[in-house]
Amino acid sequence: MPIFLSQATYKPTGIQGLIKEGAANRKAAIAKMVEGAGGKMLGFYFAYGETDVYVITDFPDRSAALALSLAVNASGATSLRQTELLPAEDVDAAIKRLPAYRAPGA
Repeated sequence: MPIFLSQATYKPTGIQGLIKEGAANRKAAIAKMVEGAGGKMLGFYFAYGETDVYVITDFPDRSAALALSLAVNASGATSLRQTELLPAEDVDAAIKRLPAYRAPGA
């Protein structure tokens, strides 16, 4: 199952909702949404700075992760970016398949 790092940035309406709902309730709502998409929440952290929330999830497939991303971004209250995290074994497999490459100008 693919593992994803999700980075969420609240827009003003999202921040207002967080203040009204509370952080623990928001975390529970996210966990329920992830589970409803067939996934599992492995970690959830609030932060301050450019990114407001970091979530690590495990989904049955990439389309489940994409469906969640589309739903969150369509809300207009949050901007969500997802990055698939790769195990070392996948990187080693890719290294074994490296194609020949000529850099521009080389």
